Order: sequence, then C-alpha cells, then structure tokens
Amino acid sequence: MQTVWKPFFSYNLWALFEPAIGQEQRHCPMKRGFLKARAKELEVAPLIQQETVYQEIGLLAQQGIYEFHQDVHCLIGDHGVNRVSAVLGLENRSQEVRNRVTQVLANYQVTPILLGKNILKLSRGDEGFPEPILLRSGNQECNLFAAIDCIFVEPDGTLHILDFKTGKSDFDRRQAYVYLLAAKYLYPNQEAIASFYNLESQTWSDPICASSVQLQVLEMDLFRFAQQHQNDLQRYRRKLASFEEIFPPHPGYQCQTCQFQSVCQFTI
Repeated sequence: MQTVWKPFFSYNLWALFEPAIGQEQRHCPMKRGFLKARAKELEVAPLIQQETVYQEIGLLAQQGIYEFHQDVHCLIGDHGVNRVSAVLGLENRSQEVRNRVTQVLANYQVTPILLGKNILKLSRGDEGFPEPILLRSGNQECNLFAAIDCIFVEPDGTLHILDFKTGKSDFDRRQAYVYLLAAKYLYPNQEAIASFYNLESQTWSDPICASSVQLQVLEMDLFRFAQQHQNDLQRYRRKLASFEEIFPPHPGYQCQTCQFQSVCQFTI
C-alpha cells in the first residue's frame, strides 16, 4: 500500500522559520533553503552530512547518559566514566570533544538526575527519525515529528518531558511546547510538563506547562508553518532562480560558523 505524503512539522523546522527571542540578528532564512530545498545537491549534501563539533558533543553526551542507565553500576562504580567513555569511543574524538564529553560524564556520575526516577522513555539520540504523529484539523492533515530525549513519571503521575542540552545556548520554550503537543497525542488524558537540563552547566530550566487552549493555538500555527514551508518548496522547484527571494540571506556574524559558508555567495 502506497504511503500518502503529508506536510510535516518539527521544532527544528520552526527554529529555521523564526528565531528564538534574542537571536534575531543571528537568524538566516537562507539556511532553511539549503537544508530543505537544496539538500540533495552535490555541493550541499556533504555539508549537511558533516557533524559540527557542537552536534557531536550534544549527541555523545546524550549517549553517555543513556549508557549510564543501561548499566547502573557505572553510576556508582569507581571506573564508570572510563567504561562509558570506552563505549562511546571518545579516544577517537578530537581533544575538545573528548574533554567536554568526559566532563559531562563525570558531572552526571556525581549528580545523576534520573537515578531513581520512573523512566518511561530514554533515547540514545541516534535512533533516527521518530514515528510521525498524525495531526488533523478539518480536512487538513500534518505529520508532527518530536524526537524526545526522556520522559519520566513524577510521583503524582504527571509526565515530565526532559530535553538535554549542552553548550551555552539559551533554552527555547517553543521546543517544550512542541513536546507538550506531542504528549497530548501520545499520552492522552495525562498531565504533562516539560523542562530542559544542560549537562555541561548542570542547570535546570523552570518546568513548562501549557493549557489546552495554548496547545490548540500552537496546533493552528503548526499547520500554517507546515503549509507555508511546502509552498516555499514548490515555488523554488518551479523557479530555481528564485532561491534567494524565497529564502533571503541575512549575512553577519553567524556566517563564521555556518555549515554552508563554502557554497553561499552571501557569506561574509
């Protein structure tokens, strides 16, 4: 049976559409064009496949937490950090990656925030795309993708969605709202909250919740973004020369770390 294609949405797509508060100057709409419209081009595809140092650290840190909880003895043993480091193959990574991820593991062994929690789901981070959640609004349908790091159950039965962070980036509440919308469909009739935890700075965000009205408004916005994104892709395919019109550049400081600087004529 042939699968019917549907518009899709995710927090990552939302972030490509609109910057987080305070990040307006660092936001470039053309990045969405490279990632979503030109991803299969010979010059662009290899750049997307390359993992940045920040992505590498974030993924390895999450994998480390997962490995700790696969063998709880690593959390309480004297050589737990070394054992998990070996599983992650940190000896084959750059000095910066090795040092920062090792520090994450050492910090977590001292303060294992999930130890003793009723963990419902704990992702390793490299499972690939999650199963889509089908959303319906009238005669519209949309696939929502939400790659949730961890869900545990609070003593009062509330679902707690936890997202791991590394680096110095601020927490973006929009990501929490997308996860809460996903939880509404995955775990109907259960209360849910969301929070972020930075594995390097060992800081929690405040717990984030959303009312049914807020989630309903979010869902409406989600359909609008998903449809606009598909319209942009179709416009580009009809007229390839309109790339910079549909996905306008915003050159600036962010060009220094942009993965597409080698193929972008607007890089400064």
